Amino acid sequence: EPVNKEMMKRRGVFPLRCTVQQYAWGKIGLDSEVAQLAAHDPAFQLQKDLPYAELWMGTHPKAPARILSPNNPDQLLGDWIDANLWALGDNVAKRFDKELPFLFKVLSVNKALSIQAHPTKEHAEGLHARDPEHYIDPNHKPEMALALTPFEGLCGFRPLKETAVFIKSVPELKVVIGGQLADELVATVESKSEKEAMAALKNCFTHLMHCPSDVVQTQLQELVSRLEDHPNDADLYERSLGSLLLRLNSQFSGDVGCFCIYFFNHITLQPGQAMFLGPNIPHAYLSGDCIECMACSDNVVRAGLTPKFKDTDVLCSMLDYTPTPPKDRIFPSTQSTDGKAEMFDPPVPDFSVGKYDLSDVDGMEYTLQSVDGPSICIVIQGDAVLLDDGDGSSIVVCRGSIFFIGAGIEVKLKKTTKALLLFRAFSTGL
Repeated sequence: EPVNKEMMKRRGVFPLRCTVQQYAWGKIGLDSEVAQLAAHDPAFQLQKDLPYAELWMGTHPKAPARILSPNNPDQLLGDWIDANLWALGDNVAKRFDKELPFLFKVLSVNKALSIQAHPTKEHAEGLHARDPEHYIDPNHKPEMALALTPFEGLCGFRPLKETAVFIKSVPELKVVIGGQLADELVATVESKSEKEAMAALKNCFTHLMHCPSDVVQTQLQELVSRLEDHPNDADLYERSLGSLLLRLNSQFSGDVGCFCIYFFNHITLQPGQAMFLGPNIPHAYLSGDCIECMACSDNVVRAGLTPKFKDTDVLCSMLDYTPTPPKDRIFPSTQSTDGKAEMFDPPVPDFSVGKYDLSDVDGMEYTLQSVDGPSICIVIQGDAVLLDDGDGSSIVVCRGSIFFIGAGIEVKLKKTTKALLLFRAFSTGL
């Protein structure tokens, strides 16, 4: 390939080698988008019956990116940034203590991830101080998921009227919530103020999550048996979200998380749609492939659909119980000035994400505008060459290529295929 990678590296544009995580919930073998993207790296050896769950692109110590460079093959991106702080830009370097503030990922989800929420920055500091074994850093973890394939998840509390209908039509749900609390919720939905209804919702959800596990298992088994005994009763399945319940119970048999589907919005993002998960918003990813970006943290408070540590008291006390219709959970994008990119800019300074679908670009060249902060890009479809004005050096990229761009650098791309789709995570610290 046309080289001089060393010149590009000095200028702050270079390819990365990133790490794959093989968590059990990942899609298997080449069914996984993560595995397909990783396969472009000659060092990657696919094992076709193992799960490939996440591709991590960033400096997180659990799976740090390395620079692909012939002269220095093992240099960590984080070490290069330490020696080239200009690449973060002034705002990011000041605000985030000279660190890359985001972690960029691709996820391929085969089985549900835990029901969870992420703490605020202040709450994270308290959790970390009190229980550093389970909360290993003091940072918040806002995150955004952008669908690559239809991507299914639970997100935020449903409109209360919907939960009230489920309480009336799913008797087992009423038992695990507790009859009196369930009746109170139904009554407040029909009459009283939103504040009282949210208090009733919190009581019901907290009681469900603390329900003794033998009661949960018995009631879940009754509900599952009823559904399995009437496979053609479309009305029953609709009234009780039967297909989703059976699927989650097959993955996490007897788990209290199976009942959470009656409290949370069930959303399927279409490719290109996004959801943003701010602090204290309950969520669980269920299936599909997505691009994900988050603050550089691993803080998660879990309470269901998981074999991991559950912190049910903390989760129930911290959640945002505001009910919202599912359409309000879809995060809007704005068009870039040239109309070729969609920008997803959440209300946090840690990260933004751009989606560049360059299939319709006139001619074959396109300029990725500079931003006042660091970027990591991944190519999802197509081939291109990254050109350098100054000295004629260039980098060839294709599906699965990942590259870093330092602050203030614009990158000219020359497409070598008609279709080109890439995603760019970046932060300006604002």
